Amino acid sequence: MVTRESWIERIEEAWQERTVVWLAGVRRAGKTYLSRSLPGAEYYDCELPRVRRMLEDPEGFLGDRRGQRIVLDEIHRLQNPSEVLKIASDHYPDVHVLATGSSTLGASAKFRDTLAGRKRNLWLTPMTLDDLESFGAPDLRHRLLRGGLPPFFLARSLPERDIQDWIDDYWAKDLQELFRVDRRASFQRLVELLFAQSGGIFEATSFAAPCKVSRATIVNYLAVLEATLLVHVIRPFSARRTTEIVASPKVYAFDTGFVCALRGWTTLRDDDLGTLWEHFVLNEIQAQLQTRDIRYWRDKRKHEIDFVLARRGQPPHAIECKWSASGFEPGNLLAFRRQHPEGPNWVAAADVERSYIKTWSGVTARFVGLRELVSNLRDSATREPD
Repeated sequence: MVTRESWIERIEEAWQERTVVWLAGVRRAGKTYLSRSLPGAEYYDCELPRVRRMLEDPEGFLGDRRGQRIVLDEIHRLQNPSEVLKIASDHYPDVHVLATGSSTLGASAKFRDTLAGRKRNLWLTPMTLDDLESFGAPDLRHRLLRGGLPPFFLARSLPERDIQDWIDDYWAKDLQELFRVDRRASFQRLVELLFAQSGGIFEATSFAAPCKVSRATIVNYLAVLEATLLVHVIRPFSARRTTEIVASPKVYAFDTGFVCALRGWTTLRDDDLGTLWEHFVLNEIQAQLQTRDIRYWRDKRKHEIDFVLARRGQPPHAIECKWSASGFEPGNLLAFRRQHPEGPNWVAAADVERSYIKTWSGVTARFVGLRELVSNLRDSATREPD
């Protein structure tokens, strides 16, 4: 049995801050497996009718479990899930609850209370560097091709049919339970197109004709995909200068395995690794910092920085992703720093084992491995803003 220690530690830390923890993550990311591995926690599957009946009386249910840790898996199956969690937080502080779901809390009207101030959020992303070590499989190329959902990562062969089954289950179980989206063919066509061009600039109008819906419907579909964690909408960073892109976001698929499947890749060429590495760096930052507030930068001359992290009161971090450090050219970074002179610059490369610094025209960048990158970003996030 694989124990995902880093995630268990995160849950334990979250429970120290709040007695209710919301664990979000896409279907088959490992929420159930992780929940069942929590020491001393009683597991309840809310998909089971008997469990739903037990929770029709939340006060009685929680009152019988004082001093315990409980898991309420797939809690959105309940009639009023937010009421159960609110009662637990307000009236049963000695009951520690881990609730799981396949979307952000408050993604649909079924969650009538987002429990602001009453719970901690934790997002179980696809597999991270720590997970690769836990699974005893540090082969990064394998992770990029198969993706970060454990069942697909561990499969003996490429799980093409399983990926389509996953998409069908997502439509039937996650979407319809939370949103009741109509026009399945149009919605799934948008998913296929977004995944096939993952990491590209998103213009809603360009998807309307191939999906046979209006631009407004495309925008609504994208909001649903973002709320259910299937895509990451990376918005532009700017100071509202006329030379900068200020409106058009980039959209990334949630997992490299799905990107490969929708692009028809069964093996990886060297030319494929750069874009997949960029996805993996994004996943690692999101997992370690537990944030979706990540930007990119682009000017009208098409200079671009992969990711920008800007915390209030601190200068922006510029992050460039390269499979090989030797492939880095400083032109984009120099253009960015002409507009935004202050802040650290990072080049996250898969082949850097020991960090080093390079300087061009007074602009310095540190070349780092991914672990060192997220460690530095985490340290920066904990500093008090100026």
